[in-house]
Amino acid sequence: MDIQNTILQLRDELNQHNYNYYVLDKPTISDLEFDLKLKQLQDLEYKYPEFFDENSPTQRVGGTITKNFKTVQHDYRMYSLDNSYSKEDLIEWEKRIQKVLGDVPLEYVCELKYDGASISITYENGELKRAVTRGDGFQGDDVTNNIKTIKSIPLKLKGNFPDKFDVRGEIILPFAGFEKMNQELMDLGELPYSNPRNTASGSLKLQDSAEVSKRPLDCLLYFIIGSNLPFRSQIDSLESARNWGFKVPNEPKLARNLDQVFQFIDFWDVHRHKLPYETDGVVVKVNQFQHQDELGFTAKSPRWAMAYKFKSEQVSTRLNSISYQVGRTGAITPVANLEPVQLAGTIVKRASLHNADQIEKLDIRIGDEVFVEKGGEIIPKIIAVDLSKRPINSIPTKYITHCPECQTQLVRSEGEANHYCPNFYGCPPQIIGRIQHFISRKAMDIEGLGGETVALLFNNGLVHNYADLYNLTVEQILPLERMAQKSAENLVKGVENSKNVPFENVLFALGIRFVGETVAKKLAKHYKNIDALSKATFMDLVLVDEIGERIAQSVLDFFENPINKEIIEQLKIQGVQFEIVEKINPNATVKLTGKTFVVSGVFEKFSRDDLKKAIEDNGGKVGSSISAKTDYVVAGDNMGPAKLEKANSLKIPIISEDDFIKMLDKN
Repeated sequence: MDIQNTILQLRDELNQHNYNYYVLDKPTISDLEFDLKLKQLQDLEYKYPEFFDENSPTQRVGGTITKNFKTVQHDYRMYSLDNSYSKEDLIEWEKRIQKVLGDVPLEYVCELKYDGASISITYENGELKRAVTRGDGFQGDDVTNNIKTIKSIPLKLKGNFPDKFDVRGEIILPFAGFEKMNQELMDLGELPYSNPRNTASGSLKLQDSAEVSKRPLDCLLYFIIGSNLPFRSQIDSLESARNWGFKVPNEPKLARNLDQVFQFIDFWDVHRHKLPYETDGVVVKVNQFQHQDELGFTAKSPRWAMAYKFKSEQVSTRLNSISYQVGRTGAITPVANLEPVQLAGTIVKRASLHNADQIEKLDIRIGDEVFVEKGGEIIPKIIAVDLSKRPINSIPTKYITHCPECQTQLVRSEGEANHYCPNFYGCPPQIIGRIQHFISRKAMDIEGLGGETVALLFNNGLVHNYADLYNLTVEQILPLERMAQKSAENLVKGVENSKNVPFENVLFALGIRFVGETVAKKLAKHYKNIDALSKATFMDLVLVDEIGERIAQSVLDFFENPINKEIIEQLKIQGVQFEIVEKINPNATVKLTGKTFVVSGVFEKFSRDDLKKAIEDNGGKVGSSISAKTDYVVAGDNMGPAKLEKANSLKIPIISEDDFIKMLDKN
């Protein structure tokens, strides 16, 4: 078997499948088939590191840590666009163009203005070399490692392309992905992200590219810049980019005159709400590059392009009342209850007021006529009060001082925007919320039990915490509203089956603040059981990989509380899994405890997997990539040159498999 050709063929095939799925939206194989091919490629690249390629499809999963993003100067400045807010503005713009170009026939390209984070990506010889944020237009941050995780961005191009050029695009977060991310946050009892644009922009500066890879980011291309480009117009450049493998939206349209531009604007002003991502206007560009060159730039903007901004859909309605919701962490969210009104295709009855500061800033009062728009095209928000219609006898809003559910006095920590109800164990919505989290799919995954039923059980005095679920009987449940014999039996059976759920899921289910699904897995793997975790000190916890001070303190607070201790004891008695079930290795030791190893190359006395297992069996940790936290690199034949260079630059000891064996014998 020709290994190199097999690797190259797999890369080409996976790149094509990525393109079919993420660019064309026309997958030709199943996810399972794709994953199997990717695994085959990963195994071959691991076994034959001499064929490493920084732009292999396997590099999209991330894992690179960037502490400080390098500032890079743009080869071609990234200008901002002049904005227009009326068709009259565009008519005046055309007149200015004609003064420069004279009486020549003009064509325009109309594109949607995507609301995301601008990016400039450099390609050399058809391969992605560098990705830089807009910054101040002259220079930006190098975010190449993070950009490579976005699957709609090609790592290698196809067809005939220039030797070197830059593409400009917008990194966006589609609505579906944004809503999914927010739902996961709310499941943890945390505040959701405010809008897709800011979330997309913030994602580019995450230090761990593996975290970026988990976010469903997308990239829409809108411009190509370079020297000796093989096209003469904007519309041709978009078509060429599409042929090279870039994701170019289908909406751009060639307009022969301003009337056709206005038709495009009118159409999308109505239909933009059906798009899967945010757009806040239309960009109109002079089509011919020859004309663009003649028109040139002002100090800030190209003279050959203009952004037409849509008016945010906005309605006026009456604020009937303000209510306050209590989340499972005790966070208080004020909600505006509105006179129902049609907005962006839906009936809006409620809008978030976020916190006390927002209410004070707007000086919003019950009875006010308020202006509402959809923030980020998703979440209704009040943007202003119509003071001309304010009732004479209106009274300023006073933020509540006590919990609306349990009447406990609220607290607000310094530096935090939200008020909290501190009655964590006595406030009904917090208790119900924690039980609902406990039974959720990624936690205990209890079949036959839903959120409404949890509230029903609590309100009827059958459960007071999630440990009480394990004491429920069919006879107790049957009298409840809408509960039949079969439903009651399924509920009790689902609770019983949850005793087999793995420890990491149980740990997530406990609802420790800031301990999400990923953190729970790390803590479970590190401490092995609940007793060891409950006895951990602050310093012990922060030394665990990816556990920061905030999480460590939250874990300590949880286990120091006597109520939590009692609940855990009840769960233990019921047989819930509070330790990792592992196969016992009689030869296991703690000789390598506290040491992190990275394994690279081909070995004679171990298979790669056996070597990793030997490290873990002796208390060591196997790292996936070399970093400052790596203690040793165990190197075999054909160690990857990139790993060798990185290990040397960080002055990390490189040992052979014989050195490793001696280390075990010596210890």
